[in-house]
Amino acid sequence: MDVRFSAASRARFFKSKRTAAKDLLNSHFKRVIDESKKAIMKATLKPIKPQRITDQVFEQLRELIYRGQLKPEEQLLPERELAEALSVSRTTVRGAINKLVALGLLEQKQGQGTFVRSMEKGGNNPLAVALEAENISLTDLLEVRLGLETNAASLAARRATEADIGILRKTLTEMEDQAALGPPSYETDTAFHMAITYATKNPAQIFLMRHFYDYLTVGIKENLARLYEDPANIQSVLQEHRNIFNAIAKHDPESAFAAMKLHIRNVVIFFRDNPA
Repeated sequence: MDVRFSAASRARFFKSKRTAAKDLLNSHFKRVIDESKKAIMKATLKPIKPQRITDQVFEQLRELIYRGQLKPEEQLLPERELAEALSVSRTTVRGAINKLVALGLLEQKQGQGTFVRSMEKGGNNPLAVALEAENISLTDLLEVRLGLETNAASLAARRATEADIGILRKTLTEMEDQAALGPPSYETDTAFHMAITYATKNPAQIFLMRHFYDYLTVGIKENLARLYEDPANIQSVLQEHRNIFNAIAKHDPESAFAAMKLHIRNVVIFFRDNPA
């Protein structure tokens, strides 16, 4: 039997063949692309390494120091009590403490215990070593502080958690309580600014500010005492700190930047106009 295809039938036949070939090609390319994406993802991802318990204890204690919750000259709990509070072994606590001692954040006193190192004792501050041979004035340092702290305030306003804001509020309240009886301590003032720095979540910023404050302490502490001789200055500084806190709590980077800039500039102006 002679079977003949009409022109329409032939057109439909070849169209179906083209469609099948196109679908097969698309399927092949999709498979190639998917495999390529998987290969790229596998190359980008890095294996998760479990964090050692010693490192976790180290980071917790370091955070308390950086935030100013553990203040200079303050004694840590005995090793046994720390181990119980953290539910770890005394060996783990000892390892974390040794790392903090090596970094110059803690010091161990024979027969007394472990203490947060006083910033006035200097120690192994890399910033101090770098600037030791330079003719650096207090004004020079405060100009650098202006850049560091305005950036910190802006970043903190973007990144601060509720826990960060709670610590800032607590430190500010401590300053206000001290101001009701006399001038706020330098350590409390430093704790407020370090709490802001920690809220940036930027380890480089935290490292720089910690060592910067270490280096700045000796030169600025006596000058701050002179600043606080006038009760009006105490209230002005407190209000500036409140403005900074409120901007960060509202997550307003521009206002936080401006409030910190005004605060540091006022300090610079005072030291410039009232040289030691």
